Amino acid sequence: MTPQELENLAHLRRARDLMDREYARPLDVPTMAAKALMSPAHFSRQFRAAYGETPYAYLMTRRIERAMALLRAGVSVTDACMEVGCTSLGSFSSRFTEIVGVTPSTYRNQPHEAVNAMPSCVARTTTRPARHPSSRIEEASAVTAA
Repeated sequence: MTPQELENLAHLRRARDLMDREYARPLDVPTMAAKALMSPAHFSRQFRAAYGETPYAYLMTRRIERAMALLRAGVSVTDACMEVGCTSLGSFSSRFTEIVGVTPSTYRNQPHEAVNAMPSCVARTTTRPARHPSSRIEEASAVTAA
């Protein structure tokens, strides 16, 4: 990689770190792009090239990941929605179902003893949502059933 490409990655990481830290507050592409010292259009293209998804998709995945943890802890779907920075329960539920494969209420009502018994670093990796439905949910269910 060239020094310029490495510098761009460092700027993109700053924006990604902002999303990871401030996922619950309203974030838009211009704000994230400013953190990366790029124009919004250039930032979106560079972010997608580096991380394989758009900045908005990454932010929503982080929000859903945090909502999953809240739902496992027994928080209501509405409270989880608001806690992670989503303002529309319908949009939150649709996106949650798209990413996780089940509705938020179904996920909340599933047993999560196996995940709760894992060290947090392992649980975070095991339960990390993917944009494309994968066997992670089925594997987590199998672990729970065992």
